[in-house]
Amino acid sequence: MSKIEIQNLTVDYKEKNSHFTALKDVSFSVDSGEFVSLIGSSGCGKSTLLSMLEGIKFPTSGTISIDGEQVRGTGTDRGVVFQHYSLFPWMTARKNVAFGVKQVKKNSTKEERLKIADEFLNKVGLENFKNKYPGQLSGGMQQRVAIARALAMNTEILLMDEPFGAIDAKNRTILQELLLKLWEGDGKQEKKTVVFVTHDIDEAILLSDRIVMMSTNPGRVYKEIKVPFERPRNRAKLVQTKEYGAFRNELLAMFYSDIVNKIGGNEVVL
Repeated sequence: MSKIEIQNLTVDYKEKNSHFTALKDVSFSVDSGEFVSLIGSSGCGKSTLLSMLEGIKFPTSGTISIDGEQVRGTGTDRGVVFQHYSLFPWMTARKNVAFGVKQVKKNSTKEERLKIADEFLNKVGLENFKNKYPGQLSGGMQQRVAIARALAMNTEILLMDEPFGAIDAKNRTILQELLLKLWEGDGKQEKKTVVFVTHDIDEAILLSDRIVMMSTNPGRVYKEIKVPFERPRNRAKLVQTKEYGAFRNELLAMFYSDIVNKIGGNEVVL
């Protein structure tokens, strides 16, 4: 059985005389421990789909199931990392992480939660900044705190909505490598199941087991593509191979084939 099963998902928005279909008949599954990226141009419904996996929005028709149970709201089996850091500004990095732990370990003591927070802040390289407030940290550091919090919650599923989108190229690369390292782990525990939203094709190739390419107007699954490169992946070596270039070009062709402007009733494919 798949960890996540999405079947015939449709999302309609209606306001007075207007009607908009954000997602239409979307179906795909995600296996336990699989890293799946959703990619597509703006407006294809990636973030809408993620919010439904989170359980804060609901479809017009169709279903989302986790472990065979239909999603009817938020749950402690899912951790979420947003594009913007979503940290509590009045809490230190340590307390932000400990707060997340408290949501899933309600019977834990304060000392236990702080110990877990310290462990995961150490993993993301912020052990010397644990008593700093978000406003005292750089954007990259804040996002590392958010990732530490999500991982410290030890949920079975991680939902990530362009978590590195607003970060500079250098820190983005560092955080991608960090996420892969923490996801792959030490082999002693099961990998998390990850659904990752991105606009970045190179990021999707580096991180994913499989890529779900989406099209727009309305949002649909255009194609599911298995990433053909073995793990662990060495970015520097991988990007220099002919196989990487060919695969990247294939994805780019799919991505740009969906970008269509209608001008004066005529379709212009860019």
